[in-house]
Amino acid sequence: MNKTIESERLYGANNYHPLPVVLVRGEGIYVWDDAGNRYTDMMSAYSAVSHGHCHPRLVKALTDQAHTLAIVSRAFYTDKLGLFLKKICEVTGLSKALPMNTGAEAVETALKAARKWAYTVKKVPSDQAEIIICRGNFHGRTIAIVGMSSEPQYRSGFGPFPPGFKQIPYGDIKALAEAITPNTAAFLVEPIQGENGIIVPPAGYLKACAELCQKNNVLLITDEIQTGMGRTGKFLASEHDGITPDCVVLGKALGGGLLPVSLFLSKKEVMDVFTPGDHGSTFGGNQLAAVVGLTAIDVLLEENLIEQAAKLGDYLMKRLRELKSPLITEIRGKGLLVGLEINPSYYSARELCLKLMKQGVLTKETHGTVIRLAPPLIITQEQLDVVIDAISHVLTEAEQEKKSALGEA
Repeated sequence: MNKTIESERLYGANNYHPLPVVLVRGEGIYVWDDAGNRYTDMMSAYSAVSHGHCHPRLVKALTDQAHTLAIVSRAFYTDKLGLFLKKICEVTGLSKALPMNTGAEAVETALKAARKWAYTVKKVPSDQAEIIICRGNFHGRTIAIVGMSSEPQYRSGFGPFPPGFKQIPYGDIKALAEAITPNTAAFLVEPIQGENGIIVPPAGYLKACAELCQKNNVLLITDEIQTGMGRTGKFLASEHDGITPDCVVLGKALGGGLLPVSLFLSKKEVMDVFTPGDHGSTFGGNQLAAVVGLTAIDVLLEENLIEQAAKLGDYLMKRLRELKSPLITEIRGKGLLVGLEINPSYYSARELCLKLMKQGVLTKETHGTVIRLAPPLIITQEQLDVVIDAISHVLTEAEQEKKSALGEA
């Protein structure tokens, strides 16, 4: 047993099931373990490392600011936060932004904003506001958020949960229309469901949702924590449907792979329901976060990483489809967010991830049967080819093992 793994298991909570590798260094698309082995990172820390590991410009921005001023709380104005908020509003087309730290905090902020907007602007009766969410969603791990989940494990043992949420099937515009009532405050939706297995809704789904929400005076809130910041080939995944949501939640890649940074963005009418004392965060909007967030946006745009994600995402999907493996039942995704659905009766997705690790490729299964492929957006076509060759090798090896186990020639 590796001593590092043993120590983490002995003193840490048993709330993760990591692959048996100890990472000690990262650079670009690569990470190295404690034995000196190099791996291509095809997870990007659930899309948090979209810029690559230790991007020099981001590291410099962080360290320069750390030597100047780091944390003073929002009790005072600072010289960097306004620049960060202005930039993200310009890029997204929304009016105002409220900084937090983690994605879950930003989602909680969205829920609070939607409810207060419902009571103060839409005039929903007190404590009667409803928020519609989708089956298969993943918005975080707080009590309220797991209460919205349809995943039994996320909920088991953690109730009772706050009321006021209504669940509908994902990708079903008719179900949304039927769920809306005069008390509906908002519809919270992922443009692509990440943790549910990279589930892509029907074309035009978000556009239809936006039209329906506008017609019924319901806020459309898109959770772009995984899909935002260029991951799908657009700055926001909602841009593929040509819409600007009423509210957007961002996180993960906003921190440049260096620290947690998140935002709740909205049109002015929604954000203006907050008054001093309504909501806050000691660390939200700190100097380090503001500088790193601003630099992360600039790097994304100036290094053309969004266009890279679109181009290489198409290439990755094309190459994967050419593999034609019986282990793969479906290939789903957009940009550099791709999922390989593995036939569970044929082979374990986790076992395939372990085989990929031996081939120098790191990723993790999601929802039990899906292998996630979400590399840093700085990856090149040549580097992707190496990964695809490794996937092909692993699939062939697994097919041969299956045939041997069945006694086939």
